[in-house]
Amino acid sequence: MFQEILSFFESTDPVLGALYATLFTWGLTALGASFVFIFKTMNRVFLDGMLGFTGGVMVAASFWSLLAPGIEMSEGEGFIKVIPAAVGFALGALFIFGLDKVLPHLHLNFKEAEGIKTPWHRTTLLTLAITLHNIPEGLAVGVLFGGVSAGLPEASIAGAVILAIGIGIQNFPEGIAVSMPLRRQGMSRWKSFMYGQSSAIVEPIAAVIGALAVTFFTPILPYALSFAAGAMIFVVVEEVIPETQLAGNTDIATLGFIGGFIIMMILDVALG
Repeated sequence: MFQEILSFFESTDPVLGALYATLFTWGLTALGASFVFIFKTMNRVFLDGMLGFTGGVMVAASFWSLLAPGIEMSEGEGFIKVIPAAVGFALGALFIFGLDKVLPHLHLNFKEAEGIKTPWHRTTLLTLAITLHNIPEGLAVGVLFGGVSAGLPEASIAGAVILAIGIGIQNFPEGIAVSMPLRRQGMSRWKSFMYGQSSAIVEPIAAVIGALAVTFFTPILPYALSFAAGAMIFVVVEEVIPETQLAGNTDIATLGFIGGFIIMMILDVALG
């Protein structure tokens, strides 16, 4: 099955491949959001475990799929070799930090609003919060496909596909994490689903932008990979992990994190 998927992407233009791969990740977000048609509420322990799992996948993907290849393809030795990764990582974190301060959004607990003040409805703010999470994920997939398009040996279709699979897996609980709180607040099942799945629409857009940028400006690939990693780590530390600690389910969330990290690591090393 995996070889058939690889064959499909190998015969597809890498920029289109980035689009198709992130449409898949968007689809898994929608699948998670569709749980709102079955359940009105979701057990908080389960949700915190799934969010922890999400964090583990993102951290593992940041290193195995992004930082390590970025360092490997950088020229020079010692400090010179690691500079692109360090600079890109810092810029990625600062990029999300800036968006976090400017873009209005609301945390899952419906209490912690951030960004500039706005009259927007709380449901819109919650969707924007998860959308903010998804920007670096789509960018990461696109950058890897862009490296393939540029013909760089360090970038592979297998690595890009594995990253998309890992992000898709962790997008599933994110879809649940958006739609269920909205349903619990009294929104209709259909509207809750629509808000939940729309939070990932930014991924295909970011993926195509990332792929095109690397295709036209090949030397930025090590920086771009590290940029995506820095953005993802910022999201995990600033948003995902703190959210899992609010209800006291720290052990479940931590075990979920470990499980997500292990699964992503195995996927990337064994198949990528």
